[in-house]
Amino acid sequence: MQFFEHAWGLVGYLVPFLFVITIVVFFHELGHFLVGRWCGVKVDAFSIGFGPEIASFTDKKGARWRLAWLPLGGYVKFHGDANGASGGIADGADQMSAAERSVTFFAQPVWKRAAIVAAGPAASFLLGIFIFAASFYFEGRSVLAPVIENVRTGEAADLGGLKAGDSIVSINGQAIGDWGQMQRVVQASPDMPLAFVVQRGARDVSVEVIPQRREVSTPFGKHRVGMIGIEPSAKPENWIKQRFTLAESVGRGFGETWFIVERTISYFGGLIAGSESADQISGPLRIAEISGSVAKVSYSGLIYLAGIISVSIGFLNLMPVPLLDGGHLLFYAVEAVKGKPISEKNQELGFRFGMGLVVALMLFATINDVLHVGPKLMKLFG
Repeated sequence: MQFFEHAWGLVGYLVPFLFVITIVVFFHELGHFLVGRWCGVKVDAFSIGFGPEIASFTDKKGARWRLAWLPLGGYVKFHGDANGASGGIADGADQMSAAERSVTFFAQPVWKRAAIVAAGPAASFLLGIFIFAASFYFEGRSVLAPVIENVRTGEAADLGGLKAGDSIVSINGQAIGDWGQMQRVVQASPDMPLAFVVQRGARDVSVEVIPQRREVSTPFGKHRVGMIGIEPSAKPENWIKQRFTLAESVGRGFGETWFIVERTISYFGGLIAGSESADQISGPLRIAEISGSVAKVSYSGLIYLAGIISVSIGFLNLMPVPLLDGGHLLFYAVEAVKGKPISEKNQELGFRFGMGLVVALMLFATINDVLHVGPKLMKLFG
């Protein structure tokens, strides 16, 4: 009986994970699908997941829509492609009639192929922007005013001259409207001098604070972020309910999307420089854990998480790695400059390299997941 109780508990993580990953994958692949059809390319299959089918149907134009057992991705297979990654031309393509060949992916001009490939990441970004904008518009935000309740002795804020009771007006010229906005700026700026303007009594005071790099634990792993050692004043009068117009919500949706992209770029830069930890790289197990935890708090939070993951996947897919969308776009850019495609041999070598890199990254992420989630599962079933 205890085993079944634990197994039922796991369902609480699995179902939200499947919800999030299905939304993210569906819209990414839908971008490829819609632009492909707009460009006159025939679609053979639209798949959510890999492996044997759970359910499927064929639409009026002959595309097979399928739901498969392994829900860790998906693909759109265009006519004439060897596989769903557009990683080559199918056997027998040279025997096609002119009419059949005209609706294949590989027969399209380079700009159409590039547009079809770029449509996947674009759809991922648009989904994120839509989710963020809808969240701002329909729910607004309950935020805490940037008023300091306590300054910890000997830490960056104390050394820089911040005091309890200060209300933060701006940082490096950027107006600060709430505590969360201040945290984002500080956390993204470890070891960098920040020019604070605070309201102290009836006057504005300028101070310079250098956030100290600290390691903090999050559901995604350990992050090294900037910290200055201050605590907010959570008095009822310092809580602000913000509402946004449609235009403001869309603008904030774009802003949230850019923040995720900017932080991802910063993270990879820090990883190369050695200032960030690789254990932040997460795979499906940790995403499932986070999805389940967020779902227990609110379903709107789960949808917001889908927006974050969608933007992240859209950006990562633009990396110039063969097998990913960015790798295809790199090949097409070379083709556009040279006036002819890269040789099939070089493309195959590129795709093998990309496959090896992606598999290695997945294995590394899975190891991180097991190290993070494994002890919790053992404790749960122990």
